[in-house]
Amino acid sequence: MQNGLKNQMASQSQTASHTVCQNPNHKLFHTAEQTIRTYKMLNPGDSVLVGVSGGQDSVALLHVLRSLAPRFDIRLGIAHLNHCLRGKDSDDDAEFVASLAKKYKMPYYVRKTNVESYQRMKKLSPEEAARDVRYDFYHQTAGKHGFDKIALAHHADDNAELVLMYLFRGSGLTGSSGIPPVREGKFIRPLIHLTKAEITDYIAENKLGYVTDSSNDDTGFLRNRIRHDLMPLLRTFYNPCISRALNRFSLIAKAEDEWIESLTDDLLKACVADEGRQEISLSIPKLENLHVAARRRIVRKAVHRIRGSLRRITYAHTEAVLKLLQKGPVHAESDLPDGIRVRRNREILVFSKIRPGKEKAGDIPPFEYEVRKPGILFISEIGAYMKFSGTDARGLPDFGEQGAEKHPSAAYFDMDKLSFPLTVRNFRHGDRFAPFGMGGTQKVKKYFANNKVPREERAKCPILLSNGKIIWLAGHRTDETVRINPLTRNILKAEFFSELSEADDS
Repeated sequence: MQNGLKNQMASQSQTASHTVCQNPNHKLFHTAEQTIRTYKMLNPGDSVLVGVSGGQDSVALLHVLRSLAPRFDIRLGIAHLNHCLRGKDSDDDAEFVASLAKKYKMPYYVRKTNVESYQRMKKLSPEEAARDVRYDFYHQTAGKHGFDKIALAHHADDNAELVLMYLFRGSGLTGSSGIPPVREGKFIRPLIHLTKAEITDYIAENKLGYVTDSSNDDTGFLRNRIRHDLMPLLRTFYNPCISRALNRFSLIAKAEDEWIESLTDDLLKACVADEGRQEISLSIPKLENLHVAARRRIVRKAVHRIRGSLRRITYAHTEAVLKLLQKGPVHAESDLPDGIRVRRNREILVFSKIRPGKEKAGDIPPFEYEVRKPGILFISEIGAYMKFSGTDARGLPDFGEQGAEKHPSAAYFDMDKLSFPLTVRNFRHGDRFAPFGMGGTQKVKKYFANNKVPREERAKCPILLSNGKIIWLAGHRTDETVRINPLTRNILKAEFFSELSEADDS
């Protein structure tokens, strides 16, 4: 059992005076209470479901809300989702949270869900799958048991890390605005203006036990690399108050984004030529008279009206739609994730849902991923996996003259000729490489044509690059310049799978 869990079990023997903070004037209490009042998170008589993972943040949130409950006249309940991602550790976490509920005499709701199965079924990244399952659990539990609000333990450092993530992805104001203190009028985050250090000190001062999640230390995830590597670097060498600065930036971005969005509502209304439940048509001449920033927002608003959300709608998708406005064919179309089709019909741009069975097999959006070290990569756009692992020259298969053709799902590279991070993306016009065994360079487009690769499969083919140079068309050929030879000692093995179980069995 984890150390945090052991500490909590020991703390349960303490007197009841330790179940509520003995100092209601503590800075953390003052900040949390002020946050609740500023954003009008709670109303007298509210029932609040507290999402408790068992970690420091959620334990602190539960403790604070128990202490503030009399001031706001609220009742509390505890919700815990067992993701089944860490075997016995996940079960221990659920047991710990159940012990908290019992100790505090609070209603407790738990669900055990295999997130990996859901991830494979929905073709999502692990993070997206876990988030979907978790929020669905919160929504259902709150609805079934009459909870008005759902309290989550995100804090200021979480927000700062998310802002950096979105900046790295090239996000606009909406992404840069970070984690909202209140979402949908239902999800509330009372700790959003508190730092991790303040929460850690509070946990120690009140001798509160908690569990630790080892996956939070896995730097294979970008979020964890930002938390453990980049943020300390920024604090030490650039700005000791970097978290506060990023949070201030996110508040400014959020306010300006909301203001611009309110202006865009009228612009969209002026551009609408026709609108139904599953289709909206916009006037191209009216769109063309607007600034490009307004066009982008109107496109995203139109997609949101049809789809209900903007998840997985990237800058590349928005730009693909705007290209339909350019002079050229009077009839053209572009397909977006989750069955949204945008088509140009002369001077009208039509956004609609695609009827099941009418999707184009080749409509895969542009994707690009960074591979910083060996491990498993999930490519959500095609629902497939790539696995990277180091090996040595012993026991390698016999490649013969054509190398990877005998082993289309795997490729071997001279590690000393590569440079991390590697890049995985799909086809771009103008791509060239030097196919192993063929001599000279060739356009990837011509390679696909010569090898009769169906057009609908070309955008699905992951392309691996090192230092901007193509080294593998996954499932096809490697590049001549990174081939292994009798002197090669350090080898990178890359594998391409449609199911994670295949990668795990290799």
